[in-house]
Amino acid sequence: MTGYTRPLPEGDLNASRVEHVRALTHPLRLRLLDLFRPDVELTATQCAQVTGESVASCSFHLRQLEKYGYVERVGTRGKERPWRTVARTWSVRPDLDDPRSVAATKAFAGLWLHERLAGVQQWLSQIDQEDPVWLSAATATGHQFWATRDELDEVSRLLERIADQFLERDDPARRPPGARRVHVLGVAWAELPATSEEQR
Repeated sequence: MTGYTRPLPEGDLNASRVEHVRALTHPLRLRLLDLFRPDVELTATQCAQVTGESVASCSFHLRQLEKYGYVERVGTRGKERPWRTVARTWSVRPDLDDPRSVAATKAFAGLWLHERLAGVQQWLSQIDQEDPVWLSAATATGHQFWATRDELDEVSRLLERIADQFLERDDPARRPPGARRVHVLGVAWAELPATSEEQR
């Protein structure tokens, strides 16, 4: 993850303060945030049913996410008040002037990547059960090339824009027939100068 100073799109949340980044550095909190999309409201009980965790645990971690501005309570549903996200999307980008923020972001990024790779491993373990048509549409690809800082920034933003064009499909009414939830894991980074020079 790198510092990104260009304004984020309206409705996006950027976490850079140490305490806000640390609040995300927990496996269950990441899983809970994955459940919420615009117009999706869930109770702690519903979150527990999906995650397999206890209602008490989900309730505690939802309150922590609320404390740092990621989710909020809404209305009333029977005896429970559901939760919803406060932003269309969220990101973690360190404050490069604060070493603590950089360290917190490194810890968060390591956990985030571990959780995402676990999802990839789970998919791989089940591909023998997958429809060949869907399997042929999936990909795992890696590339190396030389680029300037601005070009790397554009590659990173392009990866984000590809996913952004499908955000409206969180609304079931906007999904085409046969659509499935798709996961994209994109990481773009530049090697440190000494490493790059060694490859000349």
